Order: sequence, then C-alpha cells, then structure tokens
Amino acid sequence: MAKTRRSLDLSFPPEVAGQPRSVWLHGELRAAIVEGRLPSSTRLPSTRDLARQYRVSRGTVVATFERLKSEGYLTSRVGAGTFVAANVRQRKGPIPVSATPPAYIGRAEAEYRIPKKLVGMRRFEPLRPFRMGDIDLRAFPSRLWGSMVSRRARVSTSWSLTEVDVLGYRPLREAIADYLGSSRGVTCTADQVIIVTSTQQALDLLARLLVRPGRKVWMEDPGYFGARVALETVGAKIVPVPVDGEGMCVEHGEQTGEDAVGAYVTPAHQFPMGPVMSVGRRAKLLEWASRAGAFVIEDDYDSEFRFEGRPIPALMGMDRNSNVILVGSFSKLMFPTLRIGYIVAPVALAKLVGTFRLRTDFRPMYFEQAVLADFIERGHLSRHLHKMRELYAGRLSVLSKAVQEYLSGIVEVRNHHCGLYTAAMLKNGMRSADAETLATEAGVETLSLDRFTFSAPDPRGLLLGFAAFNGLEIRDGVRKLAWALESARWTNYTRS
Repeated sequence: MAKTRRSLDLSFPPEVAGQPRSVWLHGELRAAIVEGRLPSSTRLPSTRDLARQYRVSRGTVVATFERLKSEGYLTSRVGAGTFVAANVRQRKGPIPVSATPPAYIGRAEAEYRIPKKLVGMRRFEPLRPFRMGDIDLRAFPSRLWGSMVSRRARVSTSWSLTEVDVLGYRPLREAIADYLGSSRGVTCTADQVIIVTSTQQALDLLARLLVRPGRKVWMEDPGYFGARVALETVGAKIVPVPVDGEGMCVEHGEQTGEDAVGAYVTPAHQFPMGPVMSVGRRAKLLEWASRAGAFVIEDDYDSEFRFEGRPIPALMGMDRNSNVILVGSFSKLMFPTLRIGYIVAPVALAKLVGTFRLRTDFRPMYFEQAVLADFIERGHLSRHLHKMRELYAGRLSVLSKAVQEYLSGIVEVRNHHCGLYTAAMLKNGMRSADAETLATEAGVETLSLDRFTFSAPDPRGLLLGFAAFNGLEIRDGVRKLAWALESARWTNYTRS
C-alpha cells in the first residue's frame, strides 16, 4: 500500500484576470499533480479548508474535486479524505527554462575554478577500499546514541534555550576542555572553546578573520588541500614549506617567508605523509611565531588513533605566548554526519572568533551538542575510542601484511602506527597520478600523493584509507591494486 502524504497547504499562482475561478482552480490542481508537486497518494486539504484559503465557494471546490476524480487524477475514501491517485503519470523535475542562463550565472561559471588538486577525484558507490575519510560505522554504538538522543529530546529545557551563546553549548565546551586536557595535554577553559560544524568551517572562519589578501601563510608541502582552499579563498599567498621525517622544515619557512602572518600544520600526524613533528621542530615553530607575532593553526584531525607508543601531546600544550589555535572535530571519532567540531583559541582571541562567527550563523544547534556533551561526560566517548583503536590497529596490520604479500617491491607502506590511512610509497618508478588512474580502473579508490603538493616534487605514492574496511575487504582491495600496478608493465604509462 502506497504511503500517504499529507499536504498542509497548496500554493498556486494568482488567478488570471477574466478567467472563471473554477477553470483556474482545476487547471492549477491538475498542473500540480502532473508536475509532481503533489505526489501520488498525497492527501489534499478538505474542501472547506481549501475554499477558505483561496476565498472561493465550497461548491466550486467540490465541483473541481469531482471533475478531477472523473479524469482519474483524484480518488476519495469515505471518512479518510481526498487523495492524488496512485496511478497518475507524473512529470517530475525542474520546470523548463530558457537555454541561456542569466548573466550572473554565466559570470559565476566563468570566474569559478575548481581547485586543481580536486580535478578528477572520483568516489565509488558503494563504498570500496581504500576510500579516505570514511570510518567503520558498524562499530558505533548507535543504539546507545539513539537512547541518549531520545532522553534529551524529552527534556527540552536543557537544550531549547532562548539566549544565544556565540561560543556554543557551554556544557559541551566544558566537556571538550576536560577531554583535551587529559588526552591532548592542552590546558584550556570552556571560554576558549568555540563550537563549529567541522574542521573546514573552522579553517574558513579563521582564514577570513586572520588573513588579508596578499599576506603570506606557511603550509606543509605536501599538505592538506582543504586548508589551502580556505586560505586561497581569502587571497592568502601560500608559502610551501617542505616536510621530512621530523615534520615541517621550519628553517626553510623562515628563509622563504619570514614575514608570514601565520602557519598551518598537522604536527601530531602530518597530512599526508604521516610523521610526527619532532620536539625540536615544534620549539622552532613556536619561537618563530612568537618573534613574528604570527598565528599557528594546529589541525588535530586524527591524533586520537595512535596504535603504538605514548600519546603525542598537542602543539598547543607547549605554547606560552598565545600563538597556537587548535582545531578538531568529532566526525572521525564518532560518525561523519555529526557536524560538530571545535576551535580552541587563546583567551584574548576566543570571544572575537565567536563574535566573528555571527556573520554566518546567529544561533548554534544546541540539541546535538547537548547529546554529545552527555556522551562525553558519561565516559562513552573514551570507551568507544579505546575499542576503535584496537579495531583500526588490527586493520592497519592486515593492510601492511597484505601489501608485503602482494605488492612487495612495488609498494611500501609507511609504518607510522597512527591515523586512519597510510601513505603507500611506489617503488617501481611510477608517477602518483598514473598509479591512481590504474587503481581507479581496477575498482580501487585511492588518492595520489601529488594531489597534495605545492612546489615539492611528486612523492610517488598513494593514500590508502583502511578504517572503514574489514580484513577481507582490505585484502581484496590490495589484490586488485596489485593487479593494476603489475599490469602497468604492459602499458604506456611514463616512468621517469
């Protein structure tokens, strides 16, 4: 049986002068049905309500309904109401418009440039190895989360607040401050935490607040192109700074961009190459920032997933001069559609960041923030992270062994024991882009490392995300990748 939809209101264009109201009403109702604006099985308003809404006689509405029934567009059931017939052929889709768009659309199309590094990226459906950014949702305690959502929904006084806190739901900010103090070594208060929807929103807000067109900002090379997009959007001049086994080469940054106003870094797990920034490099970066009066945006995107060795403290924990701004989110810790992230700003900056956010968002979403606060305060987040660390550590081990078994001499996995992806370095002389193309043709989803470079040479490698896939899926993906890269011996791909 078709699902019944209820139409609360019917919106029609104004009447045509001189046209009988019965003709107008019949034509508009019929058009709404044929064009799919009133889907099959939709329940129409009562004749009395429709007559009152459009100030026509009820007799006119009744006569129109009867005519549409006779034509097969409507049906009725005694005591249930009048419905759009289930077998009506409907023409759903946008209304036909002129083939030539208005000038403003043409200007937008002509002026927009998709970031070069995003060109050609492809996402398979359904999900398949080795897509980046996805996690294992099957392991999330969804029933527990659902019960907490239900419990919060019944107590609206705790989240349906009339006053606006530009920084976000205070109990959540307090929970995040406590969490960062214990897990990341950051000493901060709730008044330094600003709730945002994602890391990308955090980067966008900070770039617009802190950077003016033409000012220089350091970025790791290779580095995260989401940060590059945010900075270039506001007209920043990117200063590419190479990375090595100790992270960002600060001395190179000082030589090429001493007058930069800031830097963006991923010190706990450099993206995309993977090393941890050494203590010495961290000290040099903070020394430069203090001397230059510059900001340092620390993107702490997946440091919670460290599988061996002691936890790596955040760079912000070393900062004594209010230069570091920490950003992070819960999408990889919990589930991607939980659009909650955070900025931890120095005391003198935090209120300004919250106020600046009012340019785009006047009222934070307190409900999900309240549920997340409960989830953290009751210890569920720490238990979930402990379970996921063990799960993902096992999957990284499976991936490493499968690469050794099927891709020995062709690919080498970097063993950083951290995060939800790994850099797989090509040992056969192939370019990153060629390897990505071959993998895609074989049904394997990867990203080439040269997508993340600025001026650095091609690192010759691929990024392999492993978090969302079980052992069988990982091994099958590696076998497909091995077949793709082995078959390259018989292609015309350039080796240089």
